[in-house]
Amino acid sequence: MLRTFIRLLGDSAPALRRYVLMTVLYGVFSGLTISTLAPLMLRLLQGDARGAAAWLLALAAGVGLCWFWRRPVELAGIALASAVLRGGRLHLGERVARLPLGWFTPDNTARLGHVITQGMMGVAQLPAHVLTPLISGVVMPLVLLPALYALHGPLGLIALLALPALLAVLLLSARLGRQGDAAYQQHFAHASQRMVEFAQAQSVLRAFNGAGGGTRLLEQSLERQRRSGMGLILRSALSALLNSWAVQATFAALLMAAGLWFSRQLGGQPQEVVAVVVALALACRFIDPLQDVASHVEILRGAQGQLKEIERILAAEPLPEPLSPELPAGNAIELQGVSLRYSAEGPDVLRDLDLHIPAGRMTAIIGASGSGKSSLLRLIARFFDATQGSVRIGGVDVRQMARCTLTDTVSQVLQDTWLFQGSIADNIRIGKPEASAAEVLQAARLAGLESVVQRLPEGLDTSVGEGGAQLSGGERQRVTIARALIKQAPVLLVDEATAALDADNQALIVATLHSLRGRCTQVVIAHQLATVALADHIVVLDAGRVVEQGSPAALGASGGYYARFLTQRHAANAWRIGAPSTVAQP
Repeated sequence: MLRTFIRLLGDSAPALRRYVLMTVLYGVFSGLTISTLAPLMLRLLQGDARGAAAWLLALAAGVGLCWFWRRPVELAGIALASAVLRGGRLHLGERVARLPLGWFTPDNTARLGHVITQGMMGVAQLPAHVLTPLISGVVMPLVLLPALYALHGPLGLIALLALPALLAVLLLSARLGRQGDAAYQQHFAHASQRMVEFAQAQSVLRAFNGAGGGTRLLEQSLERQRRSGMGLILRSALSALLNSWAVQATFAALLMAAGLWFSRQLGGQPQEVVAVVVALALACRFIDPLQDVASHVEILRGAQGQLKEIERILAAEPLPEPLSPELPAGNAIELQGVSLRYSAEGPDVLRDLDLHIPAGRMTAIIGASGSGKSSLLRLIARFFDATQGSVRIGGVDVRQMARCTLTDTVSQVLQDTWLFQGSIADNIRIGKPEASAAEVLQAARLAGLESVVQRLPEGLDTSVGEGGAQLSGGERQRVTIARALIKQAPVLLVDEATAALDADNQALIVATLHSLRGRCTQVVIAHQLATVALADHIVVLDAGRVVEQGSPAALGASGGYYARFLTQRHAANAWRIGAPSTVAQP
């Protein structure tokens, strides 16, 4: 757990060591200050006012030192919390950015969202609110032990033996609570994902929510969270009670030992009686920090669950970076013996695929849904690595390219039209952050956004809203196309670029793609005839294999899959809604 916390701190890790040292010193100062109560009470009970006054001054000095030292300890804890929130999320983001796309399953995505929000906040609160009382609560009893033993040996021995017993109980209770924490964290993450999904999919839910089915998935997820939460509450309550009982049992043992001594030493030396009375008073102060430890251990256990989730993300294997990166010599793309599966147990998405995509040409990828078209494009962009075989751009295996080189080489238009909160111009500039206003406007024009920008009061500076909610689906698609075009990368991957566009804008995008011929290598997934007709080369995928490839003319005359595709598309384009038949009136 500590190792994960240090990783989140990054460059601020040395501050943790200073903070721990300061907290330990605070516990030592507090323990020594409380220890002065013993000689002070002894002098008072013995009638030594002058000696008591000297120890009273020592007590006051100790209280002042503890008060003075506590403030920098708290400030150091707050600084660590800020470092975790600032550097920890950045560290997680950098790590996640290097993970293969196959890692982003719905379960992992939900866990990631939960960790970045609530998880990081819980971890950030550890130093100031948990570790300070926990560390000082452990140190103070250790400092008080010598004083307690000096006053009365048996009581000091009982206190010493109680510490390992308390540690065993705390570990046992932590295990008890940990079993319920993992299930709760998982169900909490799923419930959060369902709530966001419920808010974002209102148009769909309202269209199909005739019998209340729109809230069914959300209600089921919340019910699972409620059950796991109740289980966690019960386990946490049992753990807290067990910890408290263990501390109280230690105090009871000290009281019983003192009571037995008094029963056997009636009429004994007054000095011994006074020492035992003072030892009992000191035992109360010995128990108080242990009670704090018992109460904060449960909070620490909850944070440990969050840290385990963070460690799980950090432990995911990123795509390896080459030791000696190479630069591509050209824009041709070649796949040799490529197979791909998303998990060791899963089926092959691509199977022994050989493909050559010439530089500066447009290659159209067609095939039925699930044939591996999108996986092929993502493999070229190295969203993940091939299970076997190699993917080369300009004669260089993409695994031998530096990430920045591959990013500069490949630009993409994907099916997912995700926009970031900000203006239209901000989202276009993601493709080229240093782009001028004229370049942004030119990319918007090429992507068919000119008419959209003209009708918006703030033009390119109009906010797109969260996830692009202020724009229509087609408008979001055009922004992502403009983002890809402004990058001017030598390889352009296009996945269903015109799927959400009307006929006029489809024609505009097709013309834009046509204008890029010879300037970049285009690999296009398309089902529209206008887009496919532009291609220099057609590749037909079926069940992860290349079943046909060649020029449009050659494949169209072969009578194979592509010829059937053309026939189906022409038939679909010829569909018309017939006039309603006239029904004779009775």
